[in-house]
Amino acid sequence: MMHHLILGAGPAGVIAAETIRKHAPNDRITLVGDEPQPPYSRMAIPYLLIGHIDEPGTYLRKSPDHFARHRIDIVRGRATRLDAAARTVTLDDGQTLGFDRLLIATGSHPVRPPIPGMDLPGVHPCWTLEDARAIMRLARPGARVLQMGAGFIGCIIMEALKQRGVTLTVVEMGDRMVPRMMGPAAGGMIRAWCEAQGVRVFTGTKVEAIERAAGEALRVRLSNGEALEVDLVISATGVRPAIGFLEGSGVTCLLGVLTDEHMQTNVPGIYAAGDCAEAFDKVSGKAIVSAIQPNAADQAYVAAMNMAGKPAELKGVTQINVLDTLGLISASFGNWEGVPGGESVERHDPERHRVLSLQFDGDVMVGCNSVGWTEHIGVMRGLVEGRVRLGPWKDRLLQDPTQLMKAYLATAQAQGRWSGPADARRR
Repeated sequence: MMHHLILGAGPAGVIAAETIRKHAPNDRITLVGDEPQPPYSRMAIPYLLIGHIDEPGTYLRKSPDHFARHRIDIVRGRATRLDAAARTVTLDDGQTLGFDRLLIATGSHPVRPPIPGMDLPGVHPCWTLEDARAIMRLARPGARVLQMGAGFIGCIIMEALKQRGVTLTVVEMGDRMVPRMMGPAAGGMIRAWCEAQGVRVFTGTKVEAIERAAGEALRVRLSNGEALEVDLVISATGVRPAIGFLEGSGVTCLLGVLTDEHMQTNVPGIYAAGDCAEAFDKVSGKAIVSAIQPNAADQAYVAAMNMAGKPAELKGVTQINVLDTLGLISASFGNWEGVPGGESVERHDPERHRVLSLQFDGDVMVGCNSVGWTEHIGVMRGLVEGRVRLGPWKDRLLQDPTQLMKAYLATAQAQGRWSGPADARRR
């Protein structure tokens, strides 16, 4: 009987465990999670902060006996060492678990910036249910909150905080909001929108120190010379793959755990999936970490099928982010920064808070940014992921980028690619 060991009880780990159970009904499955709660979705935490759901609403599977019924053993602990040759994993409590097949689905962990005062009471990341409880205690209506970081995760947290009725200040080191997803015009448009909604935004600014102030308050010193007194500081300065325990294991890691099209690492029988995995993307021709839940689900399924002896390949890594920032919808696809020698076009409509930026490599659209132009999102994805040859439509789009739908219908249909408009209709 094969023993499948899965490290990580997030969406990737849970989907993999269930997939293995379906296709290998007699095998043994152990799922290792390092938090006391049942497996849950971090993506649901903002909805918990807003009050749309309670803690059980974040759980990935609602039935209390779900894992027991599927004969999936859950072990509480955090992996500290992998011995690939001995096929064992050591946990933080000293326990050693053997395996025949291993899935590394340990996800990411927040980056802790090296700022004096990060360990003071009232300074929290927003990553776990425990963090969420602490934030909800302090983020009362009227509370003064400073958030460090205005990236993708930061903007989602910001939405939840604003709905809690706090007085919010956001500090971002980059020269614009969402700098790893949006170009200058799009990031600037999102900032203008947030400021119009009453959020104070500092870009190109660092938090230099956090100090105690009167009572329970904190004083935050910024690189622009300002000092703000607040009740809560939230650190949303990014995440990185949680793969430190693999050091010296022989498993190849770059930014994440390097995998092939089967989600297998360089060590046979050891796989990776989700935010910690660096998977090969056939569209861009390179291995990338793309920490979004659809990728985690796809990668987990492919890894699990192969672990169960059913050959499967990853078709690609979706490079897409769609963000709702206080009601303003933005999207980023593919190589949104452009490619060397490529052409680009950008259209601004400041009065309606709209930006559309398209990037080309020859007559193929390889990336784009969109703020406020939601009707084009499905088409953008279809053009970028389908690598559709636009022919003369490329020059028409350079003249008027809002003609995306017409360009798609004229080109993708002829090439037998119809996924984009279907995506658009479903949205």
